[in-house]
Amino acid sequence: MFKKLILAGIVAVLVWGLWISPDFTEIAAGIAIFLFGMLSLEEGFRAFTGGLLEKILKNTTDTLPKSLLFGIVSTTLMQSSSLVSVITISFLSAGLLGLAAGVGIIFGANLGTTTGAWLVAGFGLKVKISAYAMPMLIFGVLFIFQKGKYLKGIGYVLAGLGFLFLGIHHMKEGFEAFRDTIDLTQFGMTGFPGLMLFAGIGIAATVIMQSSHATLVLIITALSANQISYENALALAIGANVGTTITAIIGSLSANEQGKRLAAAHLVFNMVTGLLAVVLIKQFVTAVDNVSEWVGIAADDYTLKLAVFHTLFNLLGIVAMLPFTKLLVANLERLIKGKAKGVSEPLYLFKSATDFPDTAVEAVRQETLHVFDNAFDIIAKGVSIAPSRIKAGEAIEQIVYESNRLIDIDMESEYEKKVKSLFSEIVLFITQAPFSWEANQSGRLHWMRDANQKLIEAIKDTKHLRTNLSKFISSPNAQERQLYNSMRIQIVTILRELHEARDVETNGSALLSLDALKLLVLDNESERQAEITNYLKKGKLTSVAATSILNDNGYTLDISKSLIGFAETMFVSRDQDVTAIEREIALIPDEIEEIREK
Repeated sequence: MFKKLILAGIVAVLVWGLWISPDFTEIAAGIAIFLFGMLSLEEGFRAFTGGLLEKILKNTTDTLPKSLLFGIVSTTLMQSSSLVSVITISFLSAGLLGLAAGVGIIFGANLGTTTGAWLVAGFGLKVKISAYAMPMLIFGVLFIFQKGKYLKGIGYVLAGLGFLFLGIHHMKEGFEAFRDTIDLTQFGMTGFPGLMLFAGIGIAATVIMQSSHATLVLIITALSANQISYENALALAIGANVGTTITAIIGSLSANEQGKRLAAAHLVFNMVTGLLAVVLIKQFVTAVDNVSEWVGIAADDYTLKLAVFHTLFNLLGIVAMLPFTKLLVANLERLIKGKAKGVSEPLYLFKSATDFPDTAVEAVRQETLHVFDNAFDIIAKGVSIAPSRIKAGEAIEQIVYESNRLIDIDMESEYEKKVKSLFSEIVLFITQAPFSWEANQSGRLHWMRDANQKLIEAIKDTKHLRTNLSKFISSPNAQERQLYNSMRIQIVTILRELHEARDVETNGSALLSLDALKLLVLDNESERQAEITNYLKKGKLTSVAATSILNDNGYTLDISKSLIGFAETMFVSRDQDVTAIEREIALIPDEIEEIREK
């Protein structure tokens, strides 16, 4: 309701302004065109996030200085700290980034966004910028209508830049025309009251436009037309810097606790930076004059001096906050706690993770591992082995022979609560992913969905195996016990291998090592069939027992194949080129059979 009232108020003000003043109309149109350019620019850069951005983030955010540099460079290139904030929150929620790295990126983004003020003040106001806008719009629209993803991306970037330039031109023209009819400087205020009032106006303008960059362009064009004083422009710039945190806060609403912590860090940084700028405003003005004189900026070139001021107080904010990053992260983790979730609730499937293909894939991967953890416990208990003993590293045969009592578990209920419900959430999440199934990531999502189905198949086969296992696990017949323990050993061996692969980075030999498990499974299955036949001939097994054991031997084989199939999808290197080579080297089923026969 509150949002609707604010929107109604803004619409009313705009209608009134458009009605009474054509100059106001040009300024408002310039702002609208500029904001549309920002949206187009963001859309263009999103086309280049599939896979490439994930690799860049992993390689350039492993230390705080690298994270800081990534924030500076990415915001300078994309000219949108808002987009960088949304990307960071999305990757953080999906587990691709740590909180400290995310904080470093946000710090750097605040400094990177100051380059926009330099471009507008140093270039946009010095030349007829609309002349550059037209060719960009022409070629941009041409590329947008192409089918190729990257051509479309380039088209949106060009069109976005064209609209940005066109918007700046109209804002500049509007303020210069305004000067002939009304002098806005008469509404200016000096001293501390003026500083706080105009800082508040800067915050409000940025919250409404959702872009500190747009607010700064508006301030610079108004200053260039002498419609606001230099002193008030500095205050507006401080307010714009604080107001930009609203984008991160809104973006964090659909994120997990990590995203909320990052938004809080963004707010703390900008509030501290803004407070420093207000308290030290006189010192900043002196510093701006000295720096301007040193780099050759004219004393009355207030637009470039505003750009210097914007850079200096953001730089001071980084210098002041960087030593306290670890303390800030620790306090945010202490104050913003994640909602405790049970094993039957999704841990990674947040709406913010669907903003980019890479984060959608990572969220599904993490949630699939969550499903695996639950399936691991169900299958282990299904064959009457305590999951903790499998993970502890004890000798497998010792574990199995000592676990000769049936563990009580309602497998159907456990499956429904801890696996089926999560798989349903994963399928729903995948259907909500807003990118084309032609994208590379869509194929990875398909295979991970297949990996979940393999876990489900393994649980269902374990349920069938358990029916007879409950009768034969403590049978007085030594041969029956030995055959069922052999099946359990095989399943536990595979579970342990998967558990060990669960929490480590796999390497190029992962796919090849699974061949050893495949050979083990086929050898065990063949040996058990031979043993059953031998025991049956010697009268050590009844025909009824032998039939049951043969059926369960088949279930054991199916369980093993499903678990290994899951591992091939989840624990093998996901680099396409490397995986293709590995698959060429890896043994195909016919080759495995040939080795067994030798």
